[in-house]
Amino acid sequence: MKRVFIKQSILTVMLLAVSQVHAFDAKSLSYKLSLKQPGNKAVTYQLTRNGQNLSASAELPVAVSEKLVPEGKDLRIVVTLKAKKRVYFNLGVSAHTEYQTDNCDFYLPGFWYHKNLRSPREAPSFHTSKSWNFREDRLSSPLTGVYDSRSGGTLTVLRHMDNRAEALSTHQEGEIILGGKTSIGYLGFDNENGYASLTFGYPWVETPKRYIRKLTLVDPATTFACLEAGEQQSLTWLIHENEAKDYGQFVADTWSYCMDCVNPQPLNPLYSSEQMKAQMANYFRKSYVDKYALKYHSGSNLRCDDCLPADHVTLGFVGRVLLNAFNSLEYGEQTGEKELVDMGKAIFDSWLQYGFTARGYFKEDMRISHGIPNDEDCVHSIRQQSEAVYAVLHYLNYEKQHGRQHKDWEQKMRTLLNQMLLLQKADGSFPRKYRDDNNDFDASGGSTPSATSTLVMGYKYFGDKRYLNAAKLTVDYLEKNIISKSDYFSSTLDANCEDKEAAISAVTATYYLAMVTKKQERQRYIALCRQAAYFALSWYYTWDVPFAKGQMLGDLDFRSRGWGNVSVENNHIDVFVFELPHIVKWLANETGEKRFSKMCEVIESSLCQLLPTEERKCGIAVAGFYPEVVQHTNWDYGKNGKGYYNDIFAAGWTVASLWELYSPKRTADFLK
Repeated sequence: MKRVFIKQSILTVMLLAVSQVHAFDAKSLSYKLSLKQPGNKAVTYQLTRNGQNLSASAELPVAVSEKLVPEGKDLRIVVTLKAKKRVYFNLGVSAHTEYQTDNCDFYLPGFWYHKNLRSPREAPSFHTSKSWNFREDRLSSPLTGVYDSRSGGTLTVLRHMDNRAEALSTHQEGEIILGGKTSIGYLGFDNENGYASLTFGYPWVETPKRYIRKLTLVDPATTFACLEAGEQQSLTWLIHENEAKDYGQFVADTWSYCMDCVNPQPLNPLYSSEQMKAQMANYFRKSYVDKYALKYHSGSNLRCDDCLPADHVTLGFVGRVLLNAFNSLEYGEQTGEKELVDMGKAIFDSWLQYGFTARGYFKEDMRISHGIPNDEDCVHSIRQQSEAVYAVLHYLNYEKQHGRQHKDWEQKMRTLLNQMLLLQKADGSFPRKYRDDNNDFDASGGSTPSATSTLVMGYKYFGDKRYLNAAKLTVDYLEKNIISKSDYFSSTLDANCEDKEAAISAVTATYYLAMVTKKQERQRYIALCRQAAYFALSWYYTWDVPFAKGQMLGDLDFRSRGWGNVSVENNHIDVFVFELPHIVKWLANETGEKRFSKMCEVIESSLCQLLPTEERKCGIAVAGFYPEVVQHTNWDYGKNGKGYYNDIFAAGWTVASLWELYSPKRTADFLK
């Protein structure tokens, strides 16, 4: 008895030491255990502490114990369940705070930022509920966190997993007994009493609704894991308390914390950059369409099961027609493949002749079999127009280096850049979408950074300082309205919500200006770039989500680390990086943030995993057509669900993105 008393006293002293470092008290943890008999409704018991044991008011068929281990600023919680007889259980934990909900913003990496109020009611947000729980594999790091703006206090809960496992579930909603072992639990938050609590548990629960496909919420689900008599299972979480000056610092610090705790390591890449390009060049050969006035590589609305060209033409995202034309031309000249060179030239020639409105904007989105749209029917997006100018200026710069000039293309670009100057608002912003007469269609400024890099490139190519000054104005807007508020939204063309691409656009915009400015001004852009980089990287997975046997991605031994979630609305992962890794590596050298370069190594090693080749198709009919909608959690874009792709995909942008990844000097050389 004396020895037990001494051990308990030591534990008490250690916990007191932790409480002196931060305010979170282990007594603020509460537990509940739900037990289910097959065919019966589950019964939930509130658990209370009795030393290290957690007990209920009734005799339970399972023994539950709690172990609290202080680790620096962290408190490690280990809960062990040991079955006295076969039992089906769900364990829930709440970490209660004194933070008032009205002062709080929440963070679940890659899925929840602030209160998700940029998202519609049909997606998870505070519009629908102030309390949510999610499967861990929805999140780029298995963490839930809260920031209190009044005190500056922050609290996070990080799940620790030793092994990966997944079990297929028989139903989408209600109480579900899992048919096998899973490592997936849940993370979330509860604000029902006006104060924030972080919620977590095992196995997974999704409440008050489940998000199963784009803008589709359904009834909640609670799953139950099985323990046989005498079997035990231990579950581990890390509670971390800190302070932050604002939400942006909270996200940056928490991303850094996740990198340190999860410690993702690069994979052994399956292919080199040369092998990747050699395979993806087959996309150029097989997707080329030349039967219309506008020539293009078909990159939108392709079917995974045949990859046959479609008539949907998207100039920028998601097709990236002109960037792929340049890649085809450049690669064809490097490898001596005349067919690829001729394709690239034909595409540029056709868009020069037929691809502009009279005012000078690109025609960017069409069903080409129905004809090229009339000028008055065109709605332009600042993103697609900017992406097209980006591609053309790279093409013109390349051609000039090889002794070839295209005055007609240069004049078109001057006209379009000058039109962009007319579009810019007094505050430096650009409308997200606009009609050909320059009237706003969507005045939201969230896509403004898409224009920044294009204006900087225009300045570098033509030497016109008006473009540079306009670019600087965009970052004034960006700093005031997006970066300082940590509110990255509106860059995805089919979703106007919190998204990865908005943060990447902010990183890219500030990088371009840092590359063409000096001294104090340059340092300002570097600092802004660093702030945005934490948000951009927060969307990328630091861990490998599990898949069940029979789910294609699991059978391919796919690892999710290094892949990025898309947005709150589109809950799948993809290879959207383009210039980001090169910029973040540069930023690591400029700022000394080694975690940036480490994450880039993970990204670069991981994104080649699903390259379709003749020997290893990875679920895609044609070699080189890189998949797009990679469904890594219990969500689908319309077809197939976790472990598979949607049946329709866009290879145009995936090939373009990876081509940029494997062309690390392209942008830096242009901006020299």
